[in-house]
Amino acid sequence: MQTYLVGGAVRDALLGIQGSDRDWVVVGSTPQAMVAQGFVPVGKDFPVFLHPRTKEEHALARTERKTAPGYKGFVVHASPEVTLEQDLARRDLTINAIAQDDQGQLIDPFKGQDDLRDKVFRHVSDAFNEDPVRILRLARLAARFPDFTVAPETQALMQQMVQAGEVKALVSERVWQELAKGLLSAQPSRMLQVLRDCGALAFILPEVACLYGVPQPVEHHPEIDTGIHLEMVLDQCARMNVSLEVRFAALCHDLGKGNTHPSALPRHIGHEGRSVKLLRGVCDRWRVPQGCKELAEVVAREHGHIHGCLSLSAEAVLRLLVRCDALRRPERFALALQACEADARGRLGLQDRAYPQAAHLHRMLQAALSVNTAALSDAAMKEGFKGAQVGQHIDGARVQALKAALTT
Repeated sequence: MQTYLVGGAVRDALLGIQGSDRDWVVVGSTPQAMVAQGFVPVGKDFPVFLHPRTKEEHALARTERKTAPGYKGFVVHASPEVTLEQDLARRDLTINAIAQDDQGQLIDPFKGQDDLRDKVFRHVSDAFNEDPVRILRLARLAARFPDFTVAPETQALMQQMVQAGEVKALVSERVWQELAKGLLSAQPSRMLQVLRDCGALAFILPEVACLYGVPQPVEHHPEIDTGIHLEMVLDQCARMNVSLEVRFAALCHDLGKGNTHPSALPRHIGHEGRSVKLLRGVCDRWRVPQGCKELAEVVAREHGHIHGCLSLSAEAVLRLLVRCDALRRPERFALALQACEADARGRLGLQDRAYPQAAHLHRMLQAALSVNTAALSDAAMKEGFKGAQVGQHIDGARVQALKAALTT
């Protein structure tokens, strides 16, 4: 039995990146022998075990044979006779097919170190086309390592996979997992670019794919193209180091611009409501977490009003805060403002401009929250107010607090 460190941990160490999760492959063993040594089996489809002390994943060396479309259409063969090189040959990219033994020696049968040096994503073998998740994985790795390029032969292979309909067999859990990792990477725009270049974006996120080539008013969007604007907004999110919820909201904030009637271009009147409808479809398709969906709806619906908040009256500000549910959920409102700031800065030549709307609305929210609603409610009911009248009394006090804040 021999154990080798494999995959991303080896790749990242060679790139000088520390702290990556470590995965191991075990050659010359059996499931029974692993259990006898205290390893805990966890793999449903593959022979994977947790180390009894470190809890790191150890997988038996294995080969795979494609039997059906999609992610799960494989027959796995694991036995003591499977060699390390056979196991590495089934991996996706050469840079992920490097192993390290317990003496620190590297085993690199597919020249992954050369591709690391040259900053190239290259598939190990034509077995790459047997798993459509690998397209997504390469795309999100491009977002993590944006200075890497896709080898021409790998680009051609991914295009063939898309044309063959392999991406239609993707399962929602894996799609969301890879999309989330890409959105949280250093340059999320690269993920969209790689998916678009091979044609996969039109199947995975058609609502995003159709934004490219759609014009916007040049006085607000010097970059003009809606798809390019979206890429810039996502990269601003990475620059601001915001959460996944904010980045997903940024991804979906302008979806409605993809189906603006030609007669309404380039103004996109009413795109906010269309964006909300479209993002709900994205969320249902890929089972997006509820927190991401809820924030995305607020941002899609209200980002225009938030951008224009500096000219709003106290009454209009209160209506905006209520529509955003900011009085009950101020933390989520703060995230919405982050997404709007990224939207404002994700424009050609405006990447470093100030966004005073965020500080303004934070101040307005604090003014509205400063109103003692419990005391006002008690006083109103003592005066004989009931139901909606009590709410109107409280809203009146909030408007007065906002008027005072607007004049200071």
